[in-house]
Amino acid sequence: MLPKDLTRDLKSRLNMLAGQLHGIGKMLDAETIEPDQVLVQFKAVTNGLSSAEHLLLDEVFRKGLALQIVDVVGACPGDCQDAGRIEELRRAFPSLTEGELTQKMRELREIGGRLEQHNADREKKDAGKA
Repeated sequence: MLPKDLTRDLKSRLNMLAGQLHGIGKMLDAETIEPDQVLVQFKAVTNGLSSAEHLLLDEVFRKGLALQIVDVVGACPGDCQDAGRIEELRRAFPSLTEGELTQKMRELREIGGRLEQHNADREKKDAGKA
């Protein structure tokens, strides 16, 4: 679920972009319009859409990835098989590009699954010793 303030911001941006698109339609209806003026408006809409996408990626995916990193760091007892990879991801986090965020989130979900199994196996082993 998206935070309400983010949803509000995205909807506001989309409404503004819808207005710009409507304006482009009106420009195209005018017989005296110059192609370069239309192109400028198309670029403005493209940049606005890109900005909204970046906001979504940064707010949702970057924060989601940060939370996943915290979870797996907390779940790794220090001797888990993925300890080195978790540390690499933790260090790389600040410089990850938008395109890398979803791929790293998938990777951390896989690591999290292995950690759950590792910790469950460890608990069974410890319970058997008691």
